[in-house]
Amino acid sequence: SVRAAVAEAADLLGGIDVLVNNAGIGAAGDIAANPDAEWHRVWDVNVVGIARVTRATLPYLRRSDHAAIVNTCSIAGVAGLPNRALYSATKGAVAALTYAMATDHVREGIRVNAVAPGTVDTPWVGRLLAAAEDSDRTAAALRARQPHGRLVTADEVASAIAWLASPQAS
Repeated sequence: SVRAAVAEAADLLGGIDVLVNNAGIGAAGDIAANPDAEWHRVWDVNVVGIARVTRATLPYLRRSDHAAIVNTCSIAGVAGLPNRALYSATKGAVAALTYAMATDHVREGIRVNAVAPGTVDTPWVGRLLAAAEDSDRTAAALRARQPHGRLVTADEVASAIAWLASPQAS
């Protein structure tokens, strides 16, 4: 289904110049909090999904004059966050995968980068806060651990991705 969707997009658009690997799911808890099935599910979406979609898109990117791939990583991939063992592990893998992909494809003219935002104000974070015993205190703690004292907005992440995907970032 991924190969078919990519082929259809390429046909409709006359090719593909940019791939944004943004699909991802969260997971809460320490190392023991999630069963193996959940580990496999989160890895499949957050890491294997990048490989799956990139594999399908590479033939089109190789034909582009300004190809770019932008992977969505997270600060969780490089900094220990409490109760995010599984999520952090996958985002650390995304960081390593991004470096490997960049090295593999730079000579083909395909730039590969990642954005690694802090905690983004998303519905998933909203659900975590709503489920917290003291949502106000939890929200304040979440904001406090961000270097700038607030959650990142989706628009801020989108702007970073758009710039990295643009020819100006070459």
